[in-house]
Amino acid sequence: MADRWQEIADKIIKKERSVAERNRGRIPYTTKEAHVFGDWSGERDIAWWTNGFWGGMLWQLWNATKEDVFREGAVDVEKKLDRVLMDYNGMDHDAGFRFLPTAVAHWRVDGDEEAKNRGLLAAANLAGRFNPKGGFIRAWNDFDDGRDTRGWAIIDCMMNLPLLYWASDQLEDPRFRMIAEIHAETVIRNFFREDGSVCHIAGFDPATGSYLGRHGGQGMSEDSSWTRGQSWALYGFALSFQHTGREPYLTAAMRVADRFAMRIPEDGRIPVDFDQESSCTWQDDTAAAIAACGLITLARLLKDTDKADAAKRYQDAAERLLITLDEQDADYDPAHDELLTKCSVAYHEEKHNFPIIYGDYFFIEAIWKLTDKELFIW
Repeated sequence: MADRWQEIADKIIKKERSVAERNRGRIPYTTKEAHVFGDWSGERDIAWWTNGFWGGMLWQLWNATKEDVFREGAVDVEKKLDRVLMDYNGMDHDAGFRFLPTAVAHWRVDGDEEAKNRGLLAAANLAGRFNPKGGFIRAWNDFDDGRDTRGWAIIDCMMNLPLLYWASDQLEDPRFRMIAEIHAETVIRNFFREDGSVCHIAGFDPATGSYLGRHGGQGMSEDSSWTRGQSWALYGFALSFQHTGREPYLTAAMRVADRFAMRIPEDGRIPVDFDQESSCTWQDDTAAAIAACGLITLARLLKDTDKADAAKRYQDAAERLLITLDEQDADYDPAHDELLTKCSVAYHEEKHNFPIIYGDYFFIEAIWKLTDKELFIW
């Protein structure tokens, strides 16, 4: 299989050279007409939560090629995001998604002190969102679309916790790690269902910390299994175990992984929600790519343990997802900006099966894991 993964990597690199050249100075989110990325680096869009993934793609591509076009583009994204650090309303629980693939990645490459400073500022902001009564990191600011979200935590935040683990190591300050671990433990208590799936949003009283229940999020319903949420939990808990060695995080990651792998459809394509009608053709390639990254990570962590059988099962599931993405949904045309073509934001959105930048990022990261090209950013 190694040759197959290398062939995919070669196709990605060939395509992304052209994409990077065309998109100098921009921060993409999705493509507009004619397969062209839009630009989300303007005043209105700069704080969008996905704006770190283009920089992360470029750093992964630089790590594989050492070509200047990728490095220059990645540093440009990082500097553009300074505006977000100075915007209270722009900063939220997704600090990790913005600054791990940009500033922290840059620091990992060459120890750049300005990049380190950006990462630490982002980590301090994320830690400041911690509600000590409820033991959770608050998701959004005050009121989101008219809803009172002051006591809301979401499963996506599991992927932002590595920013706190990194900051704790850099500063030799245990409080960042403590906050991350307390949040992860709150997620285990309040987000998990008996079948190993997770909900998207849990609500708490912001003053007392009391658990109030679940809210409908980006899945079909409060009790359905939104696939990207499952993938955030799968990869997020795998990373928390990797950073801490705490067994409850491994158990949580394996519960989600087992449930996810069991529900992969026969054709290998991941729906927006595992509980959607079989006649519904809405897919989410982002969920497939993120889950593949998490499954490969778990497989590596468990390979030489008494859970080696589980490791093989996870590796096989990840490879199945990636083969399907490669054969069915990947666009390798250098004239087209998008890579994965059938992504979705949420079940109840009007638009489905379109490109989204973080789908491209996690697809590249997963392939890089299998070809030993990965720059570890989490």
